[in-house]
Formats: sequence, C-alpha cells, structure tokens
Amino acid sequence: MLANLSSDIKQYLIVTGNYWAFTLTDGALRMLVVLHFHSLGYSPLQIAMLFLFYEIFGVITNLCGGWLGARIGLNRTMNTGLLLQVLALGMLLVPAAMLTVPWVMAAQALSGIAKDLNKMSAKSAIKMLVPADAQNSLYKWVALLTGSKNALKGVGFFLGGALLTVLGFAGAVLAMATGLLGVFLTSLLLLKRDLGRATNKPRFADIFSKDPAINYLSAARMFLFSARDVWFVVALPVYLSQTLDWDHWQTGGFLAAWVIAYGMVQALAPRVTGINNVAPDGRSALRWACLLATVPALIALALQYSSTGSTPAPAAILIVGLLVFGVVFAINSALHSYLIVSYARADGVSLDVGFYYMANAMGRLLGTVLSGWVFQVAGLAACLWISFTMIVLTALISIRLPRHAQGLSS
Repeated sequence: MLANLSSDIKQYLIVTGNYWAFTLTDGALRMLVVLHFHSLGYSPLQIAMLFLFYEIFGVITNLCGGWLGARIGLNRTMNTGLLLQVLALGMLLVPAAMLTVPWVMAAQALSGIAKDLNKMSAKSAIKMLVPADAQNSLYKWVALLTGSKNALKGVGFFLGGALLTVLGFAGAVLAMATGLLGVFLTSLLLLKRDLGRATNKPRFADIFSKDPAINYLSAARMFLFSARDVWFVVALPVYLSQTLDWDHWQTGGFLAAWVIAYGMVQALAPRVTGINNVAPDGRSALRWACLLATVPALIALALQYSSTGSTPAPAAILIVGLLVFGVVFAINSALHSYLIVSYARADGVSLDVGFYYMANAMGRLLGTVLSGWVFQVAGLAACLWISFTMIVLTALISIRLPRHAQGLSS
C-alpha cells in the first residue's frame, strides 16, 4: 500500500513520523525532569526555572534555524534536531551526583535547540509538499500536524511518568535516547536531501522578514502565546498544588489530559472554522482572538468572587475555564499555524517560518517569566488579567492581517 503513495505523501509521512517521535520524547523528558526534581524537594517555581534556557534557546534557534534550513535544506535541520535531542538525553545519563541544576539547564538548552529545529523543519516542509493553489488542503495538513504533535506531547507526559515508574530515571532516559537514535538513522536514509533548500542562498540579514503580513502575524503570535503561558506554565500548577491541595499526580495528569484534548481540537480546527470550503484569513484570526479574550477575563472574575460563595468553587471554575480556554486557544493557534505557512515564500520558506516561530518562542519565554513573577507577587487572578490584556493586543494586531490569505502564497 505504501508503495502506491506519491513521493510527496511519503515525504510528508516521514516528516510527520519524525515530528511525532521527537514530540513524545520532548513531553516525556519534561515530565521526567519535573518528577525527578520534585522528588528531590525542589519547589514548582524552581522546577519551572530549569526550563528557562529551553525557552531562551528556542528564540535563538528559530531566528537562525530558518536561515540555516534555507541554505542547507530542511532534511538536515530536521535530522540535526533529532541528533541534538539524543545528545540532550545522553547528558542526563551521567551519575546522579552530576545532575546539578546547571547541568540539567544545559541539557534543556540543547533540547530547546533540538525542538525548534525539528518543529521549524516540519512546519516548513508542508509548504513544499502541498500545491500552492490547494489552500484548504494546506490548512488541513497543517492543523493535523500541529494538533497531533500537541496531543502526543500530552501522551509524552504520561509516558515519562510510566517510564520513570518502571525503569527509573536513568533507564527511562536511556530507552528514549535509544528509540530516538533509531528514528534519526531511518530519517537519514529516507528524507529528501534538497527539501526546502532555497534556490539562491540567503544572507544572514534575510532572517528578518520584510513582509508586513508575516511581521504582523509574528507579533500577534508572540502575544497569543504569552497570554497562554503567563498563567498556564507556572501559576496554574502551583495554584492547583498549593491552594487547591492537589497532589502531583492530579496536577500532572490533569494538565496532560488538557494538552491531549487541546491537540485534538487543533487537528479538528478546519471543520470548525471552515466556511463554504474557503480557507481562513486575517478576519478569521481577529474574530477568534476576540472570542478568546473573554475567557481569561471571565475566569478571573469568577475566581475573585468565589470567596463570597456566589460562584462555584475555585476548582470547578478552573476546570471549566481551562476546557473552554483550551478549545478556543487551540483554534486560534491552528489558524495562526496555517496562516504563516500560507504567507511564507515558497523559495526559502523556512526563513519566514523560522522568524515566526522565533516570535512564538519569545512569547513563551515572556509568558514563562511573567507567570512565576506575577503569581508570586499578585496571584493567579492577576496572571489571568495579564493574559486578557495580551489577547486584546493580539486582536488589535490581527486587524492588520490580510483578509485573503490565498493571494499571499508565492
């Protein structure tokens, strides 16, 4: 059956398989680090700071990785990402006494580089494998890739906990490194050598986009992901643990299930937003951003009044609020992921995609730092109001997005 598939479909399956395998290890590694250092007595905020370099190097990698992909090909940047993740896992196989905070942060930095090389390569490759006049198909393929990745990251959270229970920390890391090494070797043999390489090798200065549509979309993406992470990364887990007295498994299991559901909604986004089989444009991004802005504001108001007894308990408010936020945020994210691939130039696509995901990583970094600081100073409700403000900024920027995405592909 596979032999009858077109070359482009086969390449898409290889790219997707690489992305899936990487994502499983990425989610599992994060859970392994969280559980291991939690068992050593680290606070949730201290554990979150272990991932600071992961986000910082994501910004740098996306900025430079798009340029690198356009010069040497997306196959090489994707395979480099896989190899770097194997090396990051290998760094955690040292004796337990050497697993100091600086060493783990360095391993996470390497993992952050690997993750964003892999993601940028996978998202860029779709542009090369879908005809320019098939925008609905492009939207569906991007949504499926993005949604499946996030669902698998949630599965990875469970996988990390299971491997830690069965094999221990070192055994779990070794098992993941061995499996991913096999994926890397397979990818070396099967992925096209010139996938995504630009006709004319771009200069390093070309990493900064000159297309207003991409610049506006990148700015909107930065605030969108800051709005999520400012309350989701540190504030929410700490609140669930300290204020609601959830144990670690309740908190981790709930957040993992949320990520899986979030990914499933992303994959289904074309069915939700598709109107008369017309691909979405800037108007769609604006409309869904406006809807999203109402959610953290309503959660914050409900939490602030929950102490009066006139609203449900905080746990119920957060669970319902998170579910609604996850659905609407997933659709926003899927729309943005499609629009950047649609807007990007066909020749040297990774330059535009890399710049965009640099803004994405910058938003995550900003949200992560603010999440810990604002929660510590002012609490969860303050994080939610900042989330609301950032989504409003996303909506205001989205006003400037082109209204007909189909005409922007080249």
